[in-house]
Amino acid sequence: MGQEIELKLDLAPQAAADFLASELVVGEPFVLERRATYFDTPDEDLRASGFSLRIREDSQGRLQIVKAVGASAASLFVRPKWERRLEDGGPVLDDANPIRAFLGSRVETLQPAFDVVVERRRWSVEWEGALIDVALDRGDIVAGERRVPICEIELELREGASAALFSFARRIDAVAPVRLGVLSKAERGYRLLGPAARAVKAEPIALTTDTTVPATYRIVAGACLRQFRLNEALLDGGGEEAVHQARVALRRLRSALSVFKAMLEDDAFERLKEELKWLAGVLGAVRDIDVLMRECQDETLRATLKDARDAAFASATAALESPRARTLMLDFADWLANGAWQDLSHARDIREKPVGDFAAGALDRLRRKVKKGGRDLVDLDDEARHAVRKDAKKLRYASEFFAALFDRKRQKRRHRRFLGALEALQDQLGALNDVAARDEVLARLGLGEETHAAFALEAGGSRKGMLQAAADAHDALVDTKRFWR
Repeated sequence: MGQEIELKLDLAPQAAADFLASELVVGEPFVLERRATYFDTPDEDLRASGFSLRIREDSQGRLQIVKAVGASAASLFVRPKWERRLEDGGPVLDDANPIRAFLGSRVETLQPAFDVVVERRRWSVEWEGALIDVALDRGDIVAGERRVPICEIELELREGASAALFSFARRIDAVAPVRLGVLSKAERGYRLLGPAARAVKAEPIALTTDTTVPATYRIVAGACLRQFRLNEALLDGGGEEAVHQARVALRRLRSALSVFKAMLEDDAFERLKEELKWLAGVLGAVRDIDVLMRECQDETLRATLKDARDAAFASATAALESPRARTLMLDFADWLANGAWQDLSHARDIREKPVGDFAAGALDRLRRKVKKGGRDLVDLDDEARHAVRKDAKKLRYASEFFAALFDRKRQKRRHRRFLGALEALQDQLGALNDVAARDEVLARLGLGEETHAAFALEAGGSRKGMLQAAADAHDALVDTKRFWR
């Protein structure tokens, strides 16, 4: 078994041509035509177990590769891998790899699932004291009659520090725009087997009680970064849900910064925090109009809002495609893997704390903040109530981040109830916030008070009734037992 450290970058075909025309890689590349057949059971049990199995064929022969694909941090992967040469036939599943142990009798139902056919061009590059394998893959993933193109660069570290991977990635981006890749070829193939996704919700965070606090942060932040990139890739269609989930991913990532702040405040922290806030705001402008359009009952005004939405979406797309946004993603992933926060002397005690204790303390602090801020909620002004709403979101996201650490039967039951109470409070506060923000958004769009009648009555009825419903939801949350204690 070996370890690989790699960084994956997605790019458009024209960008690939620009990369090849640059002087970043010199000399003739080693060129391989490759076909890899991925295997799984009809119920995709292998995928569910966190492994991939493929047989790769090229001019060098046939190679069986088993990977554990569950652990990742943003686009920096450190994955166990098992390889063996094959003469013919296959797969060969014995004690040399873990497949049979995980699948048991289901191993007999393994069958080809999809093929990956690419041309790979590979160079070895010396960069900032590191030796990096640079591979450009172009081709297709094929599953029956369906196919999807591939165009990506993989940077694999052979010697040196992983920071060099990100430095070289920035250099590539300067001549050929690239974006962090978060999908393996196997994941792309499985997505091809199922229905096309319109948006991607947050995935469960896999944590164990022996995970360190720094590793926990990397896993949490990496999952948020992955959710953002998956939804960013789905924004071409302009769908409301993809915009919403991309924004949710950024909110979750910013919440993670807040939850782990005491451990993270190095020289890069504030800059990255502000840049993420900017990016979330770009998507927020589109989301604000989506909310108005959903509530608007006047067709003429809806057409006006649609034009405004198209303009906001075009601005958001331009921002996401900008060097600023691409650099932010690379900088954040680099900081996640190599940032100075990992060695801050004043945060040593936090880094060494058992992760369960850290999580419980963070959840206690957030709950106290929501409890205190929501007192006399009916009498709060819009700004103070909005602050409670933001704190409730942070508590919700932290409850999801740390859920796997509290996995006893009673804790799971309490977790479900606690999240249910949080969701009820968020729904009530969200409805109030939509009403409060409506005037501001309409004014920003140049639409006056005469448009208010075009919107549906608030779901909670009168404003007084909505306020009381929010206060009741707050009281119910405060009375709900904590799942982490």
